[in-house]
This record gives sequence, structure tokens and C-alpha cells, in this order.
Amino acid sequence: MVTEVSIDGLQTIYPFESHYLDLNGLRYHYLDEGQGEVLLMLHGNPTWSFYYRNLIRAFRSQYRCVVPDHMGCGLSDKPQDYNYTLNQHIDNVEQLVEHLQLDNITLVLHDWGGAIGMGLAVRHPDKIKRLVVFNTAAFLADSIPFSINLCRKPFIGEVAILQWNLFARMGLVWATKQRHRLTADVRKGYLAPYNSPENRIANLRFVQDIPMDPSVPSYSVVEHIESRLGFFRDRPVLVVWGMKDFCFNEDFLDRWKTYFPDAEIHEVEEAGHYIVEDAYEDIIPWMLNFFKRNEV
Repeated sequence: MVTEVSIDGLQTIYPFESHYLDLNGLRYHYLDEGQGEVLLMLHGNPTWSFYYRNLIRAFRSQYRCVVPDHMGCGLSDKPQDYNYTLNQHIDNVEQLVEHLQLDNITLVLHDWGGAIGMGLAVRHPDKIKRLVVFNTAAFLADSIPFSINLCRKPFIGEVAILQWNLFARMGLVWATKQRHRLTADVRKGYLAPYNSPENRIANLRFVQDIPMDPSVPSYSVVEHIESRLGFFRDRPVLVVWGMKDFCFNEDFLDRWKTYFPDAEIHEVEEAGHYIVEDAYEDIIPWMLNFFKRNEV
């Protein structure tokens, strides 16, 4: 049974107003904070809009921060029989962009947000102004960590992710290097949406949709996105990378450098996969300077 998600007590660190878009009877949660140029921030698995909380608070005085929770994640609905595939997540973001009439967008991408955001970009290249890339991919890769690949296996994934919540819990262990940041409230914030086996269904489906071979639904979608990444070389690109990422390692960073040789690159040696959690104090001025240099 899907259980209610509570973020009571988190208002101090997540002080935002919730909005919902109706998608065929399902509630798609998003934040819409501030005014000005649009920063569309897209999270991955198993995070949610909470991941971007420090960036939103820093930028909402100058920019419009639009931050959705992918269906099944965060404060969005968590249907059990939903089509949790990359293409559907792109469709959902596309509908949000159309609903809010967003244009001149700076995409801010992390983890699955890279494929979802660039999926939107290849559909609507005229809407994209800049790219900010954090430890993510929007291209095919031939390997993933053993632990994640294990969770893709029948039965093992259901037990590890749905029953034990290992994906979200181990993310707090493996994905952050600055452990002192993980206060009780921060840990609660990351885990709150995934408080029952049913509420972890999207965590499992994301893992199952990792495009490791052509039989996976996302494979052809990512292949298509990858074939068009070069179309965005004329856009300003900022890449900030946690160099101690157990999943999106330096090989992925090198791929981004190949696609965007003129990108501004910041390699953060003491940061992991949750790069925004580990290094937001550095990231905020880097992003502000990047925006100011590329205003036209």
C-alpha cells in the first residue's frame, strides 16, 4: 500500500511551496521559486527536489527555479502500475515545460536528470540556453558498478530496493564524501519519500531501465539522445564533477569533455556522486559566474 509522505520538521531546510501538475489523474510535484531566467533542475535516482535545496535558496532571488520530482519520486504520486521508463519521464518534464510556458531554459542535470533533461533538449533545442552538468550521463556506457547491476537482477532488486530500501540508504553512505553534512534532518529529507516498499517502486524501475543492452526500453532513447549531443556545442556548458563518484567515474567526465570540448570544467577532488550535497558552497559562485558570463 502506498503510504503518505511527510516532510514535517524539514521546513527549515526545505522551505518551499509545493505545486502539482495533473498528469492523467496523477499528481506531479514541482517547485517554482523566484523570478527571471529559468533554471530547470532535474534530479536522479534515488534523490528528489530536496537534493537541489541549497541551490534553490541561493538562486531564487535572481532566477526562476523550477524543480520537479519525477513520477514515483519525492512528493509526486507513486503508482504501482506506471510506465516508469526514460521516455515517460521525458514526456512528463515536457508537459511541465509546456504547462508553465518555459523558454530560454538553463538545464541543471544530475544522475538520471542528464538523460531526462537532454531528452527534453533534443525535442526542443530552441528552448535551451545553457547546460549545467553534475555527475551524470546522456549517452550509452558499457559498464556500471557491480552493486547497481546486482539490483537489476530479478528478485535481488525487489528485496534490496523495495524491502530493504538499500538504494536510498546506501546512497547516503556511498554517494557523499562530506559525511558531516548528513545531519539527522538531511538524512530524513533524503529518505522521507521512500518510507514503504510501495513508495520505492520508481527506485527499482529506474535501476531496471539502465540502458545496458538493446532489450532495455531506455536503450534506443539514450542512443537517440547521444546522437544529437553535438547539436548543443554552441551552448554554454558548465560541468562540475565529484571525482570520488563510485558510479559516474572519470570516464564519464571524459566523455562529456569529448562532446563539449569548450565546456567550463570544475573537478572537485573531495566530492562524490551527490556533488551538490558535498560542494554547494563552491558550486553556487561557479554557477553565478557562469551565468553572468553567458547572459546573452
